[in-house]
Amino acid sequence: MPGHLAFCLAILLALLAVGTPLPFCFGGALMYMVLFSDNGNMGGMFLWGFEQLVNPVLLCIPLFVFAGNMMGESGIAKALLKLCDIILGRFRGSLGSVAVCACAIIGAISGSGLTGVAATGPLLIPGMVRQGYARPYATALIANASVLGLLIPPSINMVVYGWVTGTSILACFLSTLLPGLLLMLIFCLFNWIYACRNAIPVSDIPFCQSLKKLPAAAISAFPALLMPVIILGGIYGGIMTPTESAAIAAAYALPVGFWIYRGLTCGGIARAATESATAVGALMAMILFGLMLSQQFVLDGLPQQLADYLLSLTDNKIVLLLLINGALIFTGMILNDVTGILLMSPLLLPLVKAIGVNPVHFAAIIGVNLSMGTLTPPFAGILYFSMRIGQVEFAEIMKPMALIVCIGYLPMCLLVTFCEPLALWLPRMFGLA
Repeated sequence: MPGHLAFCLAILLALLAVGTPLPFCFGGALMYMVLFSDNGNMGGMFLWGFEQLVNPVLLCIPLFVFAGNMMGESGIAKALLKLCDIILGRFRGSLGSVAVCACAIIGAISGSGLTGVAATGPLLIPGMVRQGYARPYATALIANASVLGLLIPPSINMVVYGWVTGTSILACFLSTLLPGLLLMLIFCLFNWIYACRNAIPVSDIPFCQSLKKLPAAAISAFPALLMPVIILGGIYGGIMTPTESAAIAAAYALPVGFWIYRGLTCGGIARAATESATAVGALMAMILFGLMLSQQFVLDGLPQQLADYLLSLTDNKIVLLLLINGALIFTGMILNDVTGILLMSPLLLPLVKAIGVNPVHFAAIIGVNLSMGTLTPPFAGILYFSMRIGQVEFAEIMKPMALIVCIGYLPMCLLVTFCEPLALWLPRMFGLA
C-alpha cells in the first residue's frame, strides 16, 4: 500500500479513536496530505471544496431530510402501521412483519434509517413484547429493518455516491432497490420462523372483519404512500430532477401533515427544521472535509497507486472483490455511511473499473456494505439509537442483532457483489447502465 495513504489512514483512525468529531478527523488527515504533498495548497483546496458544495444536486439532501422529519412529526406511522397490520395480521408473527414493512416504507419516504426506528420503535416494540416477543429481538428486528431506508430510494447515500463519482443518481437509486426489497422479504421470513418456534399467537380477529377495515385504512395511508410515488415517478418519468422532487416532497409534507394526519403543528415544523438544520450542518461539514481529502488523494494519484498495488498482488477478480468487501465492512464499523462513501468511493473506483465492475454495480456494493456498518460496532449509530428506543442493554441485543445481520446483510453483500443483475437489472431496464 502506498506509504502516504497508509500514514493518512493511520492519522484518521487515531483521531477517531480519541473521539475527535468526524469533520476534524478528515481535516487532520487532510492537513498531513497537504503538508507532505507536492500538490498541496490548503487555500486552493478550501476554495475548490466550497465551490463543490454549491452544486444544486446537494440541495436535495436538506430537502429530503426536512420532508422526512415533517412527515415523522405528522403521525404518519400510525396510518401505515394500521394498514400493514390489516394486510398481514392473519399471519403468524404478523406484528414483526408489520414492523419490517413499515420501517421500509417510512425509511423510503425519509431516506434515513434513524427515522424508521424513531417512528415505529416506540409504538411497536412494547406491542411486540406484549405478544410474546423478547424485547432484545424486537429491538434488533426494527433496527435491521430501519436500515432498509438507506437502500430503498430515495437514499441520501446514493445521492452522495452519485455526486462524488459522477454516476447517474437515478441509476444509483435503482441499483439498491432490489437488494432492499429482497432483504425485507428475508427479514419477514426470519421473523415468521422465530414466531413459529416461540409460539407467538396469531390474531383472533375474523378475516371478514379485518377486510371491512381495509378500505378505510388504505384511504388513511394513501397520502403517505403517495409521497414516494410522486418522488420516484417524477424522477424516473423524466419530469423532475432529484432536487426538484425533494422540493416537492417538502412542500407536499406540509398539507399532508397539517390537514390530513393533523399531527403537524407550527411547533412541529420548528422542531423538524431545527433537527434538519443540525443534521444537515454536520453532514455538510463532513462532506466538505471528506471531499477535500478525496480530491487530495486524486491529485497525488493515490487511487491509481492503490489499484496498481492490489493488482500486483493478485489479478483474480473474486479475490479482489472479497478484499473490497472486507475493506468496506471495516470502514462501516468505524465510520458512518456517508463518511465511508466520501472516503472509499474515490479510492476504490479506479480498482473496480480496472477489474470490470460497472460504477452503478459498485454503488450497490458500497451501499449494502456501508448500510450494514450502521449496525456493527464500534460506530453502529442505528444500533445504539435502537437500544435507547427499545430500552435494552448492549449485551442483550448483540445475539439477535448478530444473528439477523449474518442471515440478512452478510449474504446480501456477497449476493450483490457476485450477482451483477441484482444491481444492474433495473438501471439497464431504464437505459441508465
